[in-house]
Amino acid sequence: MPADAPRLQLQGVTRRYGALVVTSDLTISVSPGEAYGIIGPNGAGKSTLVKLINGQLRPDAGRVLLDGKDITAFGPEQRCRAGIATAFQVPQPFGGLSVYENLLVAAAWSTGRSERECRADCLALLERTGLAGQADRDAGALGLLDRKRLELARALACKPRLLLLDEIAGGLTDQEIPALLSIIRPLREQGISLFWIEHVVHALLAVVDRLLVIDFGTWVAEGEPRSVFGSEVVQRIYLGLGGEHAA
Repeated sequence: MPADAPRLQLQGVTRRYGALVVTSDLTISVSPGEAYGIIGPNGAGKSTLVKLINGQLRPDAGRVLLDGKDITAFGPEQRCRAGIATAFQVPQPFGGLSVYENLLVAAAWSTGRSERECRADCLALLERTGLAGQADRDAGALGLLDRKRLELARALACKPRLLLLDEIAGGLTDQEIPALLSIIRPLREQGISLFWIEHVVHALLAVVDRLLVIDFGTWVAEGEPRSVFGSEVVQRIYLGLGGEHAA
């Protein structure tokens, strides 16, 4: 990677569904180790943006670069092995496998290593994510918070350089969210960049370095998270409030 290359770049990315433009000429840059947050109202194009980065969708125009390399033509498997992993809002663990086996499958598939070679990393991830005591439990029997932990652990087992968080805090109570944040916060210190789309705004603001607001697939505002979220235009578009109510 060139020394000055951002970890992730979207250059003029556009995606259409027929006549409907869901992502319009977006240009984004995320640095190594940066936590970058995205908010916007329902239908703003946030989920489409995640799919354009992880390879589930291809842009109609523009480019996607990882560590300075053009990966626009890469499919999801290639992008995962290049260093992009995704943790989704609705966890879907491998049914019939234990928590540990879920990590082992993800690690071996994404990195091309043997199960023996992946064992130490998977055990360490179980400790880091608070799942060590449930390693042998059927993954389908976990409660929601532990399924979220497993979703994060499986993504991390892929050894990503860029981790996409697609509303990972959705469905959790305010009392449960700190347990998730305790896993997410240290990732930047390991050089992992975060690209986090979230409706639970207070969770996002507790972690991200920069915040982007999009609406109908277009750039609205970007910058220091609390300043951006408190701006009049964001309060009006995102919260439906007038200027006199802006925080």
